[in-house]
Parts: sequence; structure tokens; C-alpha cells
Amino acid sequence: MYRNKSVAAVVPSYNEESQIARVIETMPVFVDHIVIVNDASRDRTAAVVEDGRKRDGRVVLINHEVNQGVGGAIATGYKWARDRGVDVAVVMAGDGQMAPEDLPNLLDPVVSGEVDYSKGNRLFTGEAFKEIPKIRYFGNAALSFLTKIASGYWHIADSQTGYTAINKQALQTIDWDRMYKRYGQPNDLLVRLNIYRFKVRDVPIKPVYNVGEISRLKIRKVLFTISWLLVKLFLWRMREKYIIRDFHPLIFFYMLGFLLFCLSGVLFFRLVFLWFKMGFAPELTAIAWMFSFGLGMQCLFFAMWFDMEYNKDLK
Repeated sequence: MYRNKSVAAVVPSYNEESQIARVIETMPVFVDHIVIVNDASRDRTAAVVEDGRKRDGRVVLINHEVNQGVGGAIATGYKWARDRGVDVAVVMAGDGQMAPEDLPNLLDPVVSGEVDYSKGNRLFTGEAFKEIPKIRYFGNAALSFLTKIASGYWHIADSQTGYTAINKQALQTIDWDRMYKRYGQPNDLLVRLNIYRFKVRDVPIKPVYNVGEISRLKIRKVLFTISWLLVKLFLWRMREKYIIRDFHPLIFFYMLGFLLFCLSGVLFFRLVFLWFKMGFAPELTAIAWMFSFGLGMQCLFFAMWFDMEYNKDLK
């Protein structure tokens, strides 16, 4: 129990035989359940967890027969916690990259009722730039910016961190069977939380690397996949939140801004084509390009500002 609230730690694991024992051993005593979801590992992860269960009665092992991805493993753990009425579920990776000493800071705003979901943010301090591999750092920064737009939580960053805490109400509200099952799960969840108007807060955490973890991420592939996922999630949120559940004129600003931005792109390529073919650019085309580009950007900025204002109380 933590401040009279039951806590379950969901630990998604795939081929973590070298790290999972340390995760169990260092789990804080106030965690009531350690729910380890073995996502069809090919190594001895399950056997190591079974040994840990003999020493620690809090350990629960759930085995996936087919690999579902980290998002699928987290969803399985969340459903276990939801079905047992757990007050707060936290996610800690099976590779030991999440510092247990940061857990109280994540739990405090959720347990106190200030927010419904808290997430770690490794980017608050300059230490992150030194510790996180550079390609991951800049990739994370790019995805964090796109996630702000897609999710409506403009105050959050470090979107790809998996160190999170979620309360009972959110656990019971979200449809976990429809959650994205791969690495984009945190992005997907933020969009769903925003649609239901749950409050979210970033909490500073320490970046942990080089503790024996094995990265299986292909950064370039992940960047493209999640970027496309975020586009789809953004469109879904616009429809669900600002058309179906409520109405807000920012929809028109986004639509007009997008159309004008596309028109400006066509006019720009026409200008370049005429410049190389004829040696000059027609004034009317140049003016039309500047007007469509400037007005398009204004519409997009107005839409973003409206979205920020509408969601400013979800902190």
C-alpha cells in the first residue's frame, strides 16, 4: 500500500532473463503486486520469474503464447489490475531502465487525486542529453513535439517514456483491447486520455542507461511508424473530441490551414518550375504563394492555440 492506496507494478518483459531478477529484487515494498507479463520470450525469462515468485509472494506471472509487443503486454497487465480493483497501476520496464527511487514521485500526484495519469520525463535536466544516446534523444524530441499536437497535452514532453502511473478511474474507462500494441502505446494512450479529459502530469525522473539492457529498437523505422500513427491519432481525436462529443471551431481552422498549406506547396513548386524553365517567376503566382502560405500558417497556429486553451485545465 502507498498512502492507503493499493499499487500494482506492471512489468512488460521480452527476453529479459539477465535483468528481470534485479527488477523484482529492487521493487519498493509499498508495491502490492508485481505483475510480470512475459511476452512470449524465447529465453529463460519465465523461469527466472518463477524463481522470483518463490521468494516474493507479490509476483504474478502472466505468459503470452504469442508475442503482442510492449503495448500488448502493458494492456494485459492493466486489465489484470483493473479486474482486481487496484487503485493505481504503474509501469516499470523489465530491463531495469527505470529507477525504483523515482516511483514515489510518480505516485504522489495520482494518489492525491491531483491528476489521473503521471508520466516520467527524462528531459527536464541537462543530464538527459549526456546519458541518453543522441539518436534516441533527438528522435524522442521529435516524437514528443508531434505527440503534443496529436494528444492535446501541450505541456508534456518525453512522450516515449514508459514509466507511468494511472488511477482506477482511467483504468476502468480506457478500452485496453483497442490500445496500440507496439512501441507507440504511450502516444496512443495519451490521445485516449485526452478524449476522456483525464488530467496528465510530467514528473522528473532520472535517465538510466548501460545497466545491461539490450535495445531492440530500430530508430528510423520507429520514427516513421509512430509519426504515421500520430497523424491517424490526431485525426481521430479531432473527430471524437471536437465533432462527435463536442463542437469547436478549431476544426475549421485546422482544415483551412491544411488546405492552404497544400495549395502553397503546389504554388511553390510551380514557381520553381517556371524559374528554371523561363528564368523568372510570375508576380501573381508569387503573391498567391505568399498569401496562401502566410494565411495557412496563421490558421494552423490559431487552431493550435484554441486546442491549448481548451485543454489547459488537464494538467
